[in-house]
Amino acid sequence: MPSTSSTPIRSYFQFSATQQSGIFVLLGLIFLLQLCYFLIDFSSSENDSSEKQEWLAVQSEIDSLKEKNATTVYKMYPFNPNFITDFKGYKLGMSVAEIDRLLDFRKTNRYVNSVTEFQAVTMVSDSLLQTISPYFKFPDWVTKRKQNKFVDYTKSKFDKKERFVVKDINEASQDDLIKIYGIGPALSERILKEKDKLGSFVSMEQMQHIWGLSPEVIENLNKYFNVTASPKIKKLKINDASVKELLQFPFFKYALAKEIVTYRSMNGKIQSSADLTKINGFPVEKINIIALYLEF
Repeated sequence: MPSTSSTPIRSYFQFSATQQSGIFVLLGLIFLLQLCYFLIDFSSSENDSSEKQEWLAVQSEIDSLKEKNATTVYKMYPFNPNFITDFKGYKLGMSVAEIDRLLDFRKTNRYVNSVTEFQAVTMVSDSLLQTISPYFKFPDWVTKRKQNKFVDYTKSKFDKKERFVVKDINEASQDDLIKIYGIGPALSERILKEKDKLGSFVSMEQMQHIWGLSPEVIENLNKYFNVTASPKIKKLKINDASVKELLQFPFFKYALAKEIVTYRSMNGKIQSSADLTKINGFPVEKINIIALYLEF
């Protein structure tokens, strides 16, 4: 007797009329969906196309700006190389070491007065110097000196019959000072203001502490001026002056005035210029001049 548990495979493929109709409909739908998938573009073409156009427009604008910046040549204006800052030097193409050499040179109150001196101080390369040196603008008196080939400037200022006699710097007028090569109205006024603050100059060495006077100008001043007579000055009593009185002395600021008073209270009287060097913050480089204005 055959087993009832075994079912012929063919029985799985026997469908009723309704089932057969459903299968054909399902196959038709699958076919139609496949056909639509291959024939119809379901991507959002319009949105993508509009966004793509906007991005392309922006990108083209960016590319044009990059190209413009790459081809833009920045205009350089004439400048005095003595006053090059860190940022200016960087824009010119100078290295940090070259900029530092120039700044260290300027701290000594000296100036470069030619392209050759600029290269000697900064040690810039010949190629960089050739690029930036046409824009160097030195003061008029430097330019005139080069044009005149170092002809004695005083001869053009004085009548041939007039002889310039060495004068006391404390008696010099502004006109007298302007006759010196390299000194104009501004520098002469600065010298006279410094003299008025102190009462009188006590030494020609004080010219070195006046801002703007180059070594060459100081040398010319020493040729024609001197401190020939005892200067009329009212000396400051360093051991009796209060902080307020010390502040009236041009060389002393508030911090230094307080240090002087503190030193006196702790060490007694200041006996000489040697004691001044022991005061915290005292300008030792000017001590020889300052001591001449003090009464110990």
